[in-house]
This record gives sequence, structure tokens and C-alpha cells, in this order.
Amino acid sequence: MNINSANFVMSNTDYKKCPEPLLPEYAFVGRSNVGKSSLINMICGNKTLAKTSSTPGKTQLINHFIINENWYLVDLPGYGYAKTGNNLIGQWNKFTSAYLQKRENLMCTFVLIDIRLEPQKNDTEFMENMAIQGLPFVMVFTKADKLGSVAAQRNVDNYLKKMEETWIELPQYFITSAEKKIGAEEILTFVENTNKLFTPPKQYTKNRDLNRKK
Repeated sequence: MNINSANFVMSNTDYKKCPEPLLPEYAFVGRSNVGKSSLINMICGNKTLAKTSSTPGKTQLINHFIINENWYLVDLPGYGYAKTGNNLIGQWNKFTSAYLQKRENLMCTFVLIDIRLEPQKNDTEFMENMAIQGLPFVMVFTKADKLGSVAAQRNVDNYLKKMEETWIELPQYFITSAEKKIGAEEILTFVENTNKLFTPPKQYTKNRDLNRKK
């Protein structure tokens, strides 16, 4: 898939106020400072699309971008440590959870994981909760440029081996580097193939058809 256009649509804290679910949608989420904004910018070929910062917890809203005018990319607030108050973190978790559980056109969530680290409790708990709720997701290992290729694959293998202790079936995964532009093609191919499975919710297509007739 080639990215011909990538534009910001809106930000909010309520899934009910998101764009009408007439297009397939993909969310990106991960621990604070995992490199989410940099990865999104790399995938879309736009260095300024998502705001990047060295301060953990910079993303505080549900941010919608429309890609090629035919699918949405959503930048979600990070979980875990952030330089902000605990009450605000609780609010983020609440509206993010509501979005993940109730957004009708959400095809898949990309869960970002720092390839340099041992399995982190908030990462594993987040993925376990997704699996329990039957919410589709894939794993995206970030910052592969910080390690050699052999060390990066070894860390991934160790991570998956640890997961095998409690998981019957492991999620699909991608290895990426925003710095070296690794992994974008694989992720976009996944999106392109998954888009073919999308069917808009009937109630919204009915409303759209009625509005057109008016």
C-alpha cells in the first residue's frame, strides 16, 4: 500500500464523538515513550503528522487521522508512566477502554512494545485484557535500530517464549524501527488485507443513504 494522503481529522475523549464508523479503523497504543508517534509518522511518511516528544504521556486524546481517504489511523494515549497526575491517567484509561470496547469499525489494535525491554507487566496485562474481551490486536516491537538484528530477534524470541507460558496461541507481531524505516511495508500490507474484510455497520449506512436522498 502506498500512502497518498494522511490528514488529521479530530481529537476527543469520547468514542461516541469519533467520525462515523463508515471506514475501517486501526488504533496504535503502548506504554508511554514507546515511540508511538515516531512510528505513526514513519508509516505515513509524514514527520509531523503525530506530535512527538521526549516527555512521556504527551498524547492525551483519541486522535483520528484519515489515510488515503479510505481508512482511519488512531493515535491513543499511552498507558503506564506519564508526567501527569494519577487522576488524569485514570481518565485516559477510562475513555481509551471505552473506545477499544465499543468502537464498531475498529479492525485491529497495534500494541507497541519496546524491543529492548523484558516483558513489562502493564504490556502483558493490557494484551491479556484485550484477549479476554475478544478484541483483535497484533504486537509491534519498536526501536529495533537500538539493537543489532541478531539481538533484536533474540529479544523478540525471548518475549514470545515468556508469553507461551500462559498463552495458547500467540498474536501476530511486527518488528519496526522509525529511525531506519523498518516495518512500515509489512504493517501497511496487513492493513490493506484487513481492509478487505470490513463491512460498515448497517445503521450508519442506512443513515448515510437517507441523508443522500434528502
